[in-house]
Amino acid sequence: MRKRKAKKRPLLPDPRFNDQLVTRFVNNLMYDGKKSVAFKVFYDAMDIIEEKKNDDEKTSLEIWKEALSNVMPHVEVRSRRVGGATFQIPMPIRADRKVSMAIKWLITYSRKRNEKSMAVRLASEVLAAAKEEGSAVKKRMDVHKMAEANKAFSHFRF
Repeated sequence: MRKRKAKKRPLLPDPRFNDQLVTRFVNNLMYDGKKSVAFKVFYDAMDIIEEKKNDDEKTSLEIWKEALSNVMPHVEVRSRRVGGATFQIPMPIRADRKVSMAIKWLITYSRKRNEKSMAVRLASEVLAAAKEEGSAVKKRMDVHKMAEANKAFSHFRF
């Protein structure tokens, strides 16, 4: 165990959109410390979204944020041992963890798609998530269904 909780380090906002959430997303997207490559992938994906979107007033960043909020789960199941048996207990999720899970799911399911480049995959997954379809949204639905199915054990939560 730690002596004390680790401090949250402040993130620098990204250069193009001036948004800390974008930097957080790119940090999760990055492989082997190659942040400039990750930024290029993200910005290319935003450009593709800008091209593909219907001519409404939303920017690509707004579409991405909408997709992220559509992927965010509100409850999850945690395992807990009670009297020799393990129960899946539904619990609400902290705001910070919601965002983390949404980011990780979007990136994971983008990587599993089979388009040509990562930027195209990410753009496709973001556009699908913004319309409430795609694998990342399905994952959120599965997590919610699991919590709903185990609602009977919620009295073990404390």
